[in-house]
Amino acid sequence: MDWNCHPTCIGSLPHRDPAKAVDLILQRLRAIPYWPQLSNLGFQENMYAQFASHLPGIKVDAGQKRIMVELSELDPESFYTAVVSDDLDHFAPAEASFHGLYEFLRRDMPRDILAVKGHVTGPVSMGLQIFDAAGRSVVYDETYSEIVRKNQNMMLRWQEKRLREKCPRTIMFLDEPSLSLIGTPFAAISSQSVISWINEVFEGAEGFKGVHCCGNTDWPMVLAADIDIVSFDAYNYGHTIALYPEAVSAFLERGGSLAWGIVPNGEEGLQSETDESLVGRLEQLMIALANKGIDLDLLKRTSLITPQCGLGPLDEPLAEKALRLLSQVSQRFRESNGLEGK
Repeated sequence: MDWNCHPTCIGSLPHRDPAKAVDLILQRLRAIPYWPQLSNLGFQENMYAQFASHLPGIKVDAGQKRIMVELSELDPESFYTAVVSDDLDHFAPAEASFHGLYEFLRRDMPRDILAVKGHVTGPVSMGLQIFDAAGRSVVYDETYSEIVRKNQNMMLRWQEKRLREKCPRTIMFLDEPSLSLIGTPFAAISSQSVISWINEVFEGAEGFKGVHCCGNTDWPMVLAADIDIVSFDAYNYGHTIALYPEAVSAFLERGGSLAWGIVPNGEEGLQSETDESLVGRLEQLMIALANKGIDLDLLKRTSLITPQCGLGPLDEPLAEKALRLLSQVSQRFRESNGLEGK
């Protein structure tokens, strides 16, 4: 898909007013708007708590900011009944935990829209952040890990169905920060399992499928999954993608796209960088790939531009500055590379 370096964003914003948050998104990201997670409204809007609500036996401790399940008391019959019957409405998210999503769904979309973007917490990160009674991550429990994947698949498909009512072209992302732990003692999960789990969560999805990881990871592993977009922190780790030119080339040639997280999501970077400096940085990163045999024109046509990660940890003025800078970087890059108007 030729995204022509249009901008979009990762999940979170710091705003407490859903209407104000969505207003900002529709103003700055007219081509590919997204719904925001608003974690400052409470732990129920945390990316793990949001997508845990339909899991059997789950207990969310907002005070300790911890999600637990007692596996010995598990009764998943009604859960699997809903899965087997493909009852997507059973997995509808509660508005009390998804203020940004429901506010977004109530809005009219811009006329010049290319796609709408949604997101679900990925199965690796989700499984690592839910704990059994012994304090062990449920990703290592075969039965419950499968339940997590089924839950994410059903919630993703419900969300995509609703977003397609706003725009027929959708992008659904799995937010997977914990992929940066693969290959370390903190995530004893094989690459084959990661690929299989990502593919499983996306089963039945109709639109574009993406994975976001805001740290360094095994990029050939991610690129090998059945996905269309890989989103990464290009500001800090952009050089790492150039270490795997063959995997990147194969991904692009089969229709894949890279989403470059070139806009910083920290106060220091937002104060020191300009649209000019970030465009120069992005150009250098793309040229590094081109120097290893990647088709530079294909790379630019198929890419997206994003912040490094979510903007939720910032205050509102800085988050708004980040979105303004994101829009400016995209426009400047598109103009300088003949992509404007595409």
